[in-house]
Amino acid sequence: MKVLLVEDDDGVAEALLEVLTAHGHQPRRVRHGADALTGHREADLVLLDLGLPDGDGLEVLHKLRRVTSVPVMVLTARGDERSVVRGLRLGADDYLVKPVRLAELLARMDVVTRRAAHRASAEDPPEEITAGDVRIDLAGRRVEAGGELVSLTAKEFDLLAALARRAGAAVSRQQLMDELWGDAYLAISRSLDVHIAQLRAKLGRPNLISTIRGFGYRLEL
Repeated sequence: MKVLLVEDDDGVAEALLEVLTAHGHQPRRVRHGADALTGHREADLVLLDLGLPDGDGLEVLHKLRRVTSVPVMVLTARGDERSVVRGLRLGADDYLVKPVRLAELLARMDVVTRRAAHRASAEDPPEEITAGDVRIDLAGRRVEAGGELVSLTAKEFDLLAALARRAGAAVSRQQLMDELWGDAYLAISRSLDVHIAQLRAKLGRPNLISTIRGFGYRLEL
């Protein structure tokens, strides 16, 4: 399992890296919350400390949850009830207070990742989605509108696919930018607007993708 360890304490980080590696995991350690926001896409699990040099880890958790469902386990010395409750409400999959027993940490990691895998398998989208007379073949990366093949760039197709997988539901700008540009923190908002406009023009159905003002977009069914 690829584990992103967000921990600024060198001693704690080294001990965790050693244990994770010894148990067959592939850990990568970063010190700052900003690094977690730009590196979470390569991880199967995030271990997140709350006392980070560039801000509160709970804010990092909040930003992550706006763009990704990757499992996040809080691993911190902050054990007061208010912090625990807030962390769980912000979307942490588990909350462990240091010092943590390593065997317990490994066991909880297994539980969290199994639970996430079960959710993902239950939510697997169909390989093909139809919206009006537009047919989106996700596996074949083909799009037809009114029976005619529509030529899209790779990025345009990725954008349409991201909306199609959640067809009928509003998708936030942050989620779309993170999926397309791989960056929950520094993605360029204007790039998304340009690609939405190009996609609408090529499909020839401007009402197929609705704008949710102040939030994002929705593919209409």
